[in-house]
Amino acid sequence: MSPPCHTSALLLVFMALAVAGAEQSEERSCDVIGDESSESQMERALLKKLEPLSHMRFNVTVEKGKTENYIYHFRVCREVNSTSHDFGGLVQIDRQNGKTTVIGRINETQVFNGSDWIMLIYKGGDSYGRHCSGEKRRAVIMISCKRGVTASSFSIISEEREKEQECFYLFEMDSSVACPVENSHLSVGSILLITFVSLIAVYITGGFLYQRLVVGAKGMEQIPHFAFWQDLGNLVADGCDFVCRSKPRNAPAAYRGVGDDQLGEESEERDDHLLPM
Repeated sequence: MSPPCHTSALLLVFMALAVAGAEQSEERSCDVIGDESSESQMERALLKKLEPLSHMRFNVTVEKGKTENYIYHFRVCREVNSTSHDFGGLVQIDRQNGKTTVIGRINETQVFNGSDWIMLIYKGGDSYGRHCSGEKRRAVIMISCKRGVTASSFSIISEEREKEQECFYLFEMDSSVACPVENSHLSVGSILLITFVSLIAVYITGGFLYQRLVVGAKGMEQIPHFAFWQDLGNLVADGCDFVCRSKPRNAPAAYRGVGDDQLGEESEERDDHLLPM
């Protein structure tokens, strides 16, 4: 093989490996049951709401005597083991023999919600053996609202496998993604007060800059409309004095100092000699 052909072959091999690696690195996400065109806006919105949890992994161990010793692995809208390509979103591993059982697959997803919860259902799991008429397993994950927590308290509640049909595994967890959007609780009065304070701040700041930079005022004169506010303060003080004073303005003093009478009499005597003779 000539050198140019050898180089081209190597490039093709590298490109094929890059494409294969890109396909493997791109994780599959939840596929709602039914045609893609039949997905409702609500289902798409809920899957979008759950997206912050997709990069997290959850585990829970269950041990019941010597017969049942399992560990459950769960991911939100992602495969637990992306290399196996089995779409397993929730799997069970038997710790005694290492057997892996897919409880539910992300390519058969259902999603519902309420006021403060989201229910995620993975169907199409591995078939039961002697239980539930051999139907396929499914996992039901109840995600409850808990503000301030991205995700916590993942646990298994029960496994319903004593029925003939519609058996399921029930799990629960807490997350803030299931919480409703908080509406503003500001009253009309609070909004008006905030608006008024904002306008006052703009007036004082803008007026101060104008007086200082444009007019060239110094000291107290930098306050916008300083003369008006000064007169207003005097008027308010006069009004307060008029309303709040407890006695007439011309009333005589209630207290007279010691010797006041004598001072008055002496003053009259001293003035006698000034009268014309």
